[in-house]
Amino acid sequence: MSAAKKAAIIGGGVIGGGWAARFMLNGWDVSVFDPDPEASRKIGEVLDNARRALPGLYDRALPPEGSLTFCENMAEAVADADWVQESVPERLDLKHRVHAELTRLAPATAVIGSSTSGFKPSELTQQGARVIVAHPFNPVYLLPLIELVGDADHCALAEPTLHEIGLYPLTVRKEIDAHIADRLLEAVWRECLWLVKDGIATTSEIDEAIRMGFGLRWAQMGIFETYRIAGGEAGMKHFMEQFGPALEWPWTKLMDVPEYTPELVDLIAGQSDAQSGHMSIRELERLRDDNLVGMMRALKKTGSGAGAVITAHEAQLTLPDATDLPVTVHRAIPQSWTDYNGHMNETHYVELGSQATDGFMALIGADAEYIAGGQSYFTTENTVRYLSELHAGDVVRVTTQVLVGEGKKMQLLHRIMRADGTLAATVKSFMLHVDLGARRSSLPAEAVAERLAQYTQAHAGMSAE
Repeated sequence: MSAAKKAAIIGGGVIGGGWAARFMLNGWDVSVFDPDPEASRKIGEVLDNARRALPGLYDRALPPEGSLTFCENMAEAVADADWVQESVPERLDLKHRVHAELTRLAPATAVIGSSTSGFKPSELTQQGARVIVAHPFNPVYLLPLIELVGDADHCALAEPTLHEIGLYPLTVRKEIDAHIADRLLEAVWRECLWLVKDGIATTSEIDEAIRMGFGLRWAQMGIFETYRIAGGEAGMKHFMEQFGPALEWPWTKLMDVPEYTPELVDLIAGQSDAQSGHMSIRELERLRDDNLVGMMRALKKTGSGAGAVITAHEAQLTLPDATDLPVTVHRAIPQSWTDYNGHMNETHYVELGSQATDGFMALIGADAEYIAGGQSYFTTENTVRYLSELHAGDVVRVTTQVLVGEGKKMQLLHRIMRADGTLAATVKSFMLHVDLGARRSSLPAEAVAERLAQYTQAHAGMSAE
């Protein structure tokens, strides 16, 4: 087995901690350098949130977690690193000092990225440093977007690693202040400040306008696809012809910035405290993460937006090697599967069995292509035995045994096991092969029948308990 890759994180705040969590939970070893005596605690809290949230995006288990090491100096942190990520405060003089050291100390083959949102690559490299902008979005362990800006070869070197850890690299064609996404956010932010200052809306009302309306559309279609639909059957051209004149109307104050007075700061801070001050920052982070996981899993079903990134990353996550029985599911229990008792709801034991059935069907050739061709297996009966509690974050492995595999009939026994080998439940599923066109039972295709027979023979004589 090849040695784990190593990422060095320089600066262990919220963003640096998010990078550390993203790498670690994808099997990379991580070293951190940050002179802040609180760095270990801060990164530990980010890791706790990431361990709770990130596995919930996937229907396969993430690889074994990498190691975390806190280093006393930069040289120790970057030694043998494959990726170096700088996330120090946004001061150009500080970044110049850090990147001069990173360029000298880091392996020549390592990617050196900066999390900066405020500086262009030409500013970072003006003293000879080897660095590109790799700008993430908080929480880095959940949101996939990374804006890459800088030397084309260096950016190209970075892309495969970002895909490997489930991120979406977006290479910016030309460097520009604040890159792409933050320019859009800045425009909305300025308008929001005016709306509060002029007494038109409170912070809470503005947030409701976003999350109850266009924020939901943007999550899966962005702005141009959203407006294309708004143009009706005539499409984008009709939309622009119809609404283009509005660009000349005095709707916004995008080129006019409200003065950042103490009164404005106090007004916004007071409204924000009234809006969400009843929750701690950690509670707000967990609420945010649960909502993001739910929305991104919904997008995953249709392959839209961030859902497509998750699906592509999940395809890289391999199932454990089989021993006597094939492993058909290997995943973490998401937060959304637990109930008021704190353990997994009984419905989701059946869902695990269903996922295992799908996994086994793929093994015998009754996969998505087979189903698209008009044939499948339909479940007629499930029997569940509940033996041990499962909780959010528990990693489970499901093995599948064929009890019956002949003619139109298939009966499977799925064993749901905790990571320590404890049997948590069994799901016994009986199925009939069906012609989807006629909606009647039928014999499976010859290749599927043969593959099923091989498993049936191999599993004959095994205990059915």
